[in-house]
Amino acid sequence: MAADTLPPIAILGAGSMGGAILHGLVRSGQASQLTATNRTSAKAAGLDGLPGVTSSSLEADPAANAAAAASADIVLVGVKPLMVPDLLREIAPALRPGTVIVSLAAGVTTQQFEEIVGDGIPVLRSMPNTPAVVGKAVTGVSAGSSASAEDAALVRRLFETCGVVIELPEDQIDALSTISGSGPAYVFLLIEDLTEAARGKGFSDADARLMAEQTFIGAAALLAATGADPAELRRQVTSPKGTTERAIAVLQSARLDGVFAEATDAALARAREIAADA
Repeated sequence: MAADTLPPIAILGAGSMGGAILHGLVRSGQASQLTATNRTSAKAAGLDGLPGVTSSSLEADPAANAAAAASADIVLVGVKPLMVPDLLREIAPALRPGTVIVSLAAGVTTQQFEEIVGDGIPVLRSMPNTPAVVGKAVTGVSAGSSASAEDAALVRRLFETCGVVIELPEDQIDALSTISGSGPAYVFLLIEDLTEAARGKGFSDADARLMAEQTFIGAAALLAATGADPAELRRQVTSPKGTTERAIAVLQSARLDGVFAEATDAALARAREIAADA
C-alpha cells in the first residue's frame, strides 16, 4: 500500500451522508478498498459502478454489515441514529482489535458507541457535510476516550480527502452541525429566494437561475482566491449611496444576523432532542 493510501474502509449505511463521503473518497483516489452497505438492493446497485467499491445490500445479504466491518480497518457508521445501537451490537463480534469506528450519526455520543463495541475499539465522532461529494466538505471530528492521537490523525486524513477538517471537543460537535452541517441547506435556500426575486423582475427561469447560482459560485470563488474578510469584499461591492448600499440596508433592517442565530439555535435544540432519544 502506498504511503498516502488509506487502509480498507467500510461505510455502513451509504445513504445521503455516507454516500457523499464514499463519492469523495472515490474521487480522491486515496482509498485502497471501499465497501458500502445499504438496506435495499436498489440503493446498493446505484453504487455498483464506482471504481474500487464493493456495494452490497441487507436485502440480498442480511450479514452484509458484519462482513463489511470484518474486512475494514476503518468503519464509518452512517445509519440513522435510532438504528445505531442495533447495528453496533450486530458488528461488534466481527470487529478486529484496533479497528477504528467513526460515527456519522447525529446526536449519538462516542460513549454510547464505546459501551457497545467494548475495549480495544477506538471510536471517533464526525459531522461532515454534503459538499464532500465534490471534495469541498467541512467535517468536524471529535475523538472518544479510547482513540489515540494516531487514530485521530488517520480519521483526519480520511476526511481531508473530501475537504477541510476541524478537530474539536465532542461537546461542540452539535453546535458545529448547525453551522457547517446544515449550512449547505441555508445557502441553497438563499439561492432559491434570489432566483425567485429574479423571476419576479421578468427574467426567464433559465436566466434567473443562472444569475443567482453563478453569483453565489463566483462570490465563493472570489472569497477563496483572495482570502479576504467577507465584510471587506462586501464593502468593495457596496458603493456609497449606490444601489447595493440601498439593498444591503433592507437586508440589515430585516436583522439577518438575528434570523441566523435563531435558526441555528433551533437546529441545536433539535440535535439535543435527537441525542436524548438515542
